[in-house]
Amino acid sequence: MDYVVAIDQGTTSTRAIVFDRRGRPVAVGQLEHRQIFPRAGWVEHDPMEIWANTREAIGQALAKADITRYDVAAVGITNQRETVVVWDRATGRPIHNAIVWQDTRTQAIVDELAADGGVDRFADVTGLPLATYFSATKIAWLLDNVEGARERAEAGELLFGTTDTWVLWNLTGGARGGVHVTDVTNASRTLLMDLRTLDWRDDLLRAFRVPRAMLPDIRSSSEVYGTAGPRSLLRETPIAGILGDQQAATFGQAAFDRGESKNTYGTGNFLIFNTGEEIVRSRHGLITTVAYRRGDDAPRYALEGSIAVTGSLIQWLRDNLGIIRSAPEVESLAASVDDNGGVVIVPAFSGLFAPHWRPDARGAILGLTRYATKAHIARAALESVAFQTREVLDAVSADAGITLDELRVDGGMVANDLLMQFQADILDVPVLRPEVAETTALGAAYAAGLAVGFWSGLDELRSLWREDRRWHPAMPDAERAARLARWRDAVPRTFDWER
Repeated sequence: MDYVVAIDQGTTSTRAIVFDRRGRPVAVGQLEHRQIFPRAGWVEHDPMEIWANTREAIGQALAKADITRYDVAAVGITNQRETVVVWDRATGRPIHNAIVWQDTRTQAIVDELAADGGVDRFADVTGLPLATYFSATKIAWLLDNVEGARERAEAGELLFGTTDTWVLWNLTGGARGGVHVTDVTNASRTLLMDLRTLDWRDDLLRAFRVPRAMLPDIRSSSEVYGTAGPRSLLRETPIAGILGDQQAATFGQAAFDRGESKNTYGTGNFLIFNTGEEIVRSRHGLITTVAYRRGDDAPRYALEGSIAVTGSLIQWLRDNLGIIRSAPEVESLAASVDDNGGVVIVPAFSGLFAPHWRPDARGAILGLTRYATKAHIARAALESVAFQTREVLDAVSADAGITLDELRVDGGMVANDLLMQFQADILDVPVLRPEVAETTALGAAYAAGLAVGFWSGLDELRSLWREDRRWHPAMPDAERAARLARWRDAVPRTFDWER
């Protein structure tokens, strides 16, 4: 068996990628799914569409690689985190569309819980602030707003999972014996797991009114959970790795040890800084999360800076404003002007996540004059990605007492050379892109392959990492300081908009 398959169930699409023993992608199957916006601030996905796309993506990848299940040693799963699916245990039918991590409909629940102890009420236990971002309030909303759901959940008729659990359950048989499991990284994003015990905590379940019977078992990130069911093209193949997408990208970047980090540029941006076996509490707007756990080994923890809107801002320029026809066009449009023309964009479409945690913020385009063109807006959009990353890295330095010497990057936006150069300039450190940009899927493949002995250990995985390109900072210090000052002045102007 010469391959491992990774299923990458993301916010905008589902992919299946075949990797060889050198950690290189051999073939990809990919399908996008609909983004459903019932109201302002509401974001949903159709779980049945996601599962159908998963099956088709697997078929595409196997066909393109010209292989069968007999060539595949294991399957790993990585996923959009915090997104909630609740479904009927007996039929496998969801009771409602999935509520996506970007969704803000549960702010009233957050406010009610925060009235007693503030937004950090559960932070010591979970590592997380009270926010609509995380899963618990989404589960509560579904139980309270779908007719009969709470009674059915308490009777054990309903199951909950983030999309890793949904895909795993269906892949291993669904209503005919599907495995109901999640891993520690995804569980750590629910507001329901104790970081120390790595188990669901009863007082949290009571606070959010979530029945334990609907929750999946929490397992490590790298072990055999079950095998693909008889109706799958991968039938009898071990499913042996699960990592939330950002932890998977960190694993794929071989950032296994304390002090190592990565930044992923996707729908949002997510920087993860490995703190080893130590749980580090943030005082500067980051969250504490589980980085990974291998089998029965001690878990590894991390600080994370989560930014809600980066790549989705470019989609907004394309789909809502029509400034560009395709996402890659943003680079050439932005490069057609020398600077942003005084324009600053703060893309607080879902409020602001780290390090501000301001659900009341809303997006703003500032500094507009008659001189400003769509090219200046495109450039300001790219720059907003780099500015938000700088804020998060400053918080990491303040919390961990460590200044990064370089930043490893991955995700779709790292193909944008203009953005990567500006990122190096505004951080004043080199930015490194790996040869294999598919680090999220690669991390899931690594976790699965390790569990079945396909790879020998972390040292072998470290040896597979290769640098593709490096950007060095070239911006004068005075210019960097001036641009950062303008950004820091712009951000508070978005506060208190949604009351």
